[in-house]
Amino acid sequence: MVDSHNIYFNEEHLLLRKMVREFSNEELKPLAQDIDKNSTFPKESIKKIADLGLMGIPWSEEYGGGGMDNLSLVIAIEEMAKVCVSTAVTVMAHTSLGSGPFALFGSDKQKEKYLPKLSDGTMIGAFGLTEPNAGSDAGNTQTTAVLKDGKFIVNGQKVFCTNAGVAGVIIFTSKIVEDGEDKGIGALYVDANTKGLRFGEPEKKMGWKGSDTRSVYFDNMEIPAEHILGKPDTGFKQFLKTLTGGRISISALGLGICEAGYQAALKYANERDAFGRKIGDFQSIAFKLADMATQIEAAKHLVYHAAYLKDNGQDIIKEAAMAKLFTSELAMNITTEAIQIHGGYGYIREYNVERFFRDAKILEIGEGTSEVQRIIISREILKSLSY
Repeated sequence: MVDSHNIYFNEEHLLLRKMVREFSNEELKPLAQDIDKNSTFPKESIKKIADLGLMGIPWSEEYGGGGMDNLSLVIAIEEMAKVCVSTAVTVMAHTSLGSGPFALFGSDKQKEKYLPKLSDGTMIGAFGLTEPNAGSDAGNTQTTAVLKDGKFIVNGQKVFCTNAGVAGVIIFTSKIVEDGEDKGIGALYVDANTKGLRFGEPEKKMGWKGSDTRSVYFDNMEIPAEHILGKPDTGFKQFLKTLTGGRISISALGLGICEAGYQAALKYANERDAFGRKIGDFQSIAFKLADMATQIEAAKHLVYHAAYLKDNGQDIIKEAAMAKLFTSELAMNITTEAIQIHGGYGYIREYNVERFFRDAKILEIGEGTSEVQRIIISREILKSLSY
């Protein structure tokens, strides 16, 4: 069978996929059910992933990264997500959100200090954006950082922060106040052992049960004035760019879930007998599988194309939003149908498809809801009418 996606991939991409797929099936898959059942952070798996050089895939070799491209990151996340989303999202959040701002907006000194540790996995990164009253309206952040005597004094709270409890450094957005004047939103960062920084208990989630998600509190926390990425008023633009790139990564996560749900349904349909034949021989089931296969092909092209454009320096606001919207909603559709094809067994944990379903739902919410993606897409396509 010809791989129609080779228009995007070179030999290095194909070798990377083979390596990550084999690793995921051998090392991650056997642990996935227990990680989900016990809400266990996959510490040992992350260490092995770091040993393979997969924690800093797209960052410059100058700073200890893999020197690869965004397509490579997509491939790695997609393959991990096929078997263990909790592990895949840990890597995804660490790379795209917890390390990306250093690579994109950090000074040489900041890059030299943090990127080597983030790239080799000795330090995990996290990104705090969402607040109790600032979700989709992320620009409404209430966290404040008052500049005084060469330090920022930070007060506020972030919620739903992935990797927070295991991170060595956390990047977060905050209002910057200097001499009583609001300077706008800035992107700051803090080392995890800083006084005044504390964490809530791990959230009890519907899915992604092995990923570390919790609230972060800043209580008169003091950090050096140098702990800012770029200028004080550039944080809003920075996190928009960070999220745009992150949407490609989370699309890869969704793509992996789609493929996992489809493969499970296909296998079951070819094994389960009913009324004297395989249930896959019934048109009602066969058509579901046909739709899944077709939609996954479309999703792959959206995701790979967005990553390809990013690697070639193109504007990807619309393409990243399209990929994120399509794959997240498709993941819900495919996992729902996969459960339906499994019948009663689909509702039983032993068969994994109910886990895929639970892991899929947050994709329609995190890193921009489906509604927000439609706003972004419509804005971009309407903007094009003026040219």
